[in-house]
Amino acid sequence: MKSPRLAGRRRAPMWPRLVCRWRVLAAALLAGSAMAQTTPAPNPWVDEVLYFVLIDRFADGDPANNRGVDRRNPGGWHGGDLRGLTQQLGELKDLGITALWINPVQLQQARGMPAQAPGAGSFTHEPFHGYWIHDFEQMEPRFGTEAELKALVDEAKRRGIKVLLDVVVNHTGYTSSYAARRTAAGEAWVRIGEGNCEVNPITCAVGGLPDLKTEIPEVRDHVIAANIALARRTGVAGFRIDTYKHVDSDVWAEHRQRTRSELGPEFFLLAEVWGGTAQSLDAFFERDEVDAAFDFSFKGSCEGWVLGRGRTVAYAAYLRGRHQVRPGHVLAHYLSSHDEPMMLGNLQGDRARFRLCAALQMTSFGLPVIYYGEEVARGGHAWPFNRNDMPWGERDIAPGKGVPRDEALRAFYKQLIAIRKEHAALRRGDYTMLTQPADSALAFARRVAGPDGTATDAVLVLANREDKAVGVDIALPAWWPARPLRDRLSDEVLGLAEGRLKVELAARSVRIVVPSKP
Repeated sequence: MKSPRLAGRRRAPMWPRLVCRWRVLAAALLAGSAMAQTTPAPNPWVDEVLYFVLIDRFADGDPANNRGVDRRNPGGWHGGDLRGLTQQLGELKDLGITALWINPVQLQQARGMPAQAPGAGSFTHEPFHGYWIHDFEQMEPRFGTEAELKALVDEAKRRGIKVLLDVVVNHTGYTSSYAARRTAAGEAWVRIGEGNCEVNPITCAVGGLPDLKTEIPEVRDHVIAANIALARRTGVAGFRIDTYKHVDSDVWAEHRQRTRSELGPEFFLLAEVWGGTAQSLDAFFERDEVDAAFDFSFKGSCEGWVLGRGRTVAYAAYLRGRHQVRPGHVLAHYLSSHDEPMMLGNLQGDRARFRLCAALQMTSFGLPVIYYGEEVARGGHAWPFNRNDMPWGERDIAPGKGVPRDEALRAFYKQLIAIRKEHAALRRGDYTMLTQPADSALAFARRVAGPDGTATDAVLVLANREDKAVGVDIALPAWWPARPLRDRLSDEVLGLAEGRLKVELAARSVRIVVPSKP
């Protein structure tokens, strides 16, 4: 998505139009028949930790491509590029991330747009984010060359990191080259300023951007083919798909068929369905249009819980409900994004409460997504400051040189990611909600069960949102291994008496408890 003007968009109709080309319908019917006969294995992307970077805001590796850079402008170009990102892959590898999502890299519209925001005043909003595409078949030189994109992908692979490329199918930039294009019959390729997204999300102009008429075969083929060709040449592992619900389902069925046939069956598709939840996303998963989609409910639910809104038992039930996802598909959950106010800002800078949500993100079901810099307490809150520069402290890396960073918070993230990698129960395990007489602390257990129902891996998560210490006295599930317990965060050994755990939780703290090794 592109600007705060996209807030309030409604969910698209969940069913495709009645008219659908016979080959797409036949493919969907065959896929549905196969699904009915077999239960898909868990998607391997549940094992990943995804890191999202706005290229222009991360690291400047080539000052020669810094055309029009103005770092005083919160909406301007700041000079980050693909070469700089490649140079800093060691930072991401050390953190523990295994997948990298980057914004669209195609040629952007030449001119920025006037904008105004609280705290920023009037400024020029440039297309540094990559979503205002001028030409789908050319690279944006300020990001770098196609060779540099391939070099990023190759170096990331060498470090065990997959690269996910953001792609747009719904729209172009405000002043793109496509506004003048016509089909052989004389029909315009785009709709400009048409429609209300609350009435018809398919034909509206999202954020006022020219809407590509993807119902025209020539138009959708151009966009899909350009994205697939770039992916094939550079070797990216998948697409993050922008403004997904603003394109009709038959287009996505064709897109799925083409990516599988041209890029391979393992090519990953992650959809941005604005407002998506575990329940509302099921229709997209049922039609097998994508592998995964963003769970927009996780951020607000965790914020509300750590701020004391609602009962803990209700939040625990919410986390359990996130497990009700169609087999073979994945929910991606995040704490901050480029389209919403950042969580740390929403929490008024309370890092203890933010750490609680970071721990719950890394111990919850789904694909965790880290928004660049939040692991070092990047400042900023609402747009345009939710897209500010990556903090690098005293390291000589532009554009964020001199911007303070919290290394202790980064170390906590690094520990959480390592624990998630170590325990399959946190990536693939089921969920048991544990209750106490008082609604004081959050407690749940996750396990991977063997054929006989015993736990081959088990993790217990305890979290206290209160400003004071609370005691926990819970009965562990019958399947819990009968071994001493250890807090993986503190390495403290905990006592277990007659299947019950009694322990104190410090104010605004979390414990991740595992059975000691036999």
